[in-house]
Amino acid sequence: MTMRLRPGVVTADTEYGMALLDQNSGEYFTLNPTAALIVRTLLAGSSSEETVAELTGRYAVSSEQVEEDITRILEELRAARLLAS
Repeated sequence: MTMRLRPGVVTADTEYGMALLDQNSGEYFTLNPTAALIVRTLLAGSSSEETVAELTGRYAVSSEQVEEDITRILEELRAARLLAS
């Protein structure tokens, strides 16, 4: 399953990670560098498993931790209604 942002949500890379702007509400959300990498990887079409492999290959972190991070980030994006259904 490819992650997609809802229409009207745009991203911008920042010095500190990524910003997501909901153009409909005017709200913006910021992601730290690790969360930004997860979102970029998922938006590029990678699966959760591929994203786990990408992050564990770059950082000294367990696959379980990355899986938890992915789950948490996706839950937060859904709660903010930033993801396409």
